[in-house]
Amino acid sequence: MQADLLLLQPNVYNSYFKQWTQNNVAIKDGKFLYIGPRGEETFKAEQVIDASGLHMIPGFVDIHLHIESTMVTPASFSQGLLRNGVTTIVPEPHEMANVFGLDGVLEMIKASQSCIVDMFYAIPSSVPATSLETTGGSIEIEDMDALLATGDVICLGEIMNYVDIIKDPECKTNRILKHMRERYPELVIEGHVPKLLDLDLARVIYAGVNSDHTHQTLEGLKARIGAGMFIEIQEKSMTSEVMDYLIQHDVSEHFCFVTDDVMADSFRDRGHLNQIVRKAIRMGMAPEKAIYAATFSPTRRMRLFDRGAIAPGKIADFQLISDLSDLKLESVYKNGSEAYSASKPSSALPSAEAYRFPEHYYRSVQLSELTEADFAAAVNAEDGSYRCRVMTVEDGSTFTKETQVELVAAGGRLQWENSDCGMIATFERYGKHGGKAFGFITGDTIKKGAVATTYSHDNHNLLVIGHNVQDMLLAANTVIKQQGGFCVALNGEVMANMHLPVGGILTEEPLDEAAESVKQLREAMEELGYNHYNPIMSIATHSLPVSPYLKITDHGLIDVNKGKVVPLIVEKI
Repeated sequence: MQADLLLLQPNVYNSYFKQWTQNNVAIKDGKFLYIGPRGEETFKAEQVIDASGLHMIPGFVDIHLHIESTMVTPASFSQGLLRNGVTTIVPEPHEMANVFGLDGVLEMIKASQSCIVDMFYAIPSSVPATSLETTGGSIEIEDMDALLATGDVICLGEIMNYVDIIKDPECKTNRILKHMRERYPELVIEGHVPKLLDLDLARVIYAGVNSDHTHQTLEGLKARIGAGMFIEIQEKSMTSEVMDYLIQHDVSEHFCFVTDDVMADSFRDRGHLNQIVRKAIRMGMAPEKAIYAATFSPTRRMRLFDRGAIAPGKIADFQLISDLSDLKLESVYKNGSEAYSASKPSSALPSAEAYRFPEHYYRSVQLSELTEADFAAAVNAEDGSYRCRVMTVEDGSTFTKETQVELVAAGGRLQWENSDCGMIATFERYGKHGGKAFGFITGDTIKKGAVATTYSHDNHNLLVIGHNVQDMLLAANTVIKQQGGFCVALNGEVMANMHLPVGGILTEEPLDEAAESVKQLREAMEELGYNHYNPIMSIATHSLPVSPYLKITDHGLIDVNKGKVVPLIVEKI
């Protein structure tokens, strides 16, 4: 019998039993043909590989991530995935959708078509995430219908505005959910429901949202699984109590591992989904169970029944591993052909310059240069002392608390420069109405200098924090002049600057070069005093009005749990 590839005597992972068998594997036309004892006496293969001593596992499948979080294009992203054993992903491009709407999603799909890694897209369901921000584009129900008609999407991406689901039966999110349940009853619907329990959780599930990828506690994990939710475990949820529960209980069908957001330097230096699987093994999870959660259970969640297992008829996406405990990767095969080899890492990788976006994607920042007046902290208040809301950053989470401090108003301005607070300000950058807002920030954030970025979830307006106006102006105007980016300034000098020309959120650099730029940004922010496990993601979510608790958009300060704008000044003292 003819075959394209025959692997002799690898330890083959059987997803159905979560066990290993030492067998031969025949591959034909990009699919697994046979797994069993028959070898060269049966199969005449164009290529025969002695795989004895190696473990053969399916290619990893990541069903919840955002390519834009790595700030690179799909081509560069695919390069990184292959060398980490990831062969299929389900990205949700809601960052690009917030900048360009439906067209942004379609462009990301086009940019993925030449990539070796399979990319099945999720429809951005919450663009904008709330009505309390201004974005460059939106995704409406008719846009979702158009995307589903293309055949390039396989699920409705994370429903983020859980507050409105509960409080407003007629809100846009509930209308979307009703439309999807009625018109596409088999469509997978992904969720974003941090902290919810009891009746609130039940109401969100009842509305059609039946997964959650947010930061899990043991209480929340058990409540979600018990209510029929599928849980997508990202690294920040891998606490000892959560992992112990997953290890000790028979819940393999109810969870998988995902990455969600991976910074470019972490991608380069630590890995991708393989790093999460490796960490799970080190935390005591059996390799067979950890591999299952990165291959079989995610494909079943997304109804990708043609992959995720080494079995006849399945797509021949697989990895050859020499050290199972450390997932030491020797090679990766996509559709039965070698796509990456650790012994020759530059071979078979796609070009990072495979796609050119439309020209207007490189001119998305419609802002004039800022002046000192833009950071004047002007308030409509008589002279005196006032209690003011302050965003407080805490290491270990992208949540920000509300605290209150006393500030003095004089001449119609709050005198913040000599306080312990920095200023945080945001400016609408799409040329729609020029909205802007400011507030104050403290905690595990910078203690001097300034940071400015157009990479600010999810609206991606210009966000600036700083401790003096001159550094804030330098950082902000650097980003404006270069049509997007991330800039750190101190004492009148630029310390680090990453140009993000595509929509103000992506670089076209190869992954390794982007990783070096991100590393420099991180180190510069830490030099300014940012004390956080991920300072870039932390600051980028200061403008995310669905992430607890106090955030800022061009509409003003947002109390996330209440779902409304709240005043900066609480009361006069």
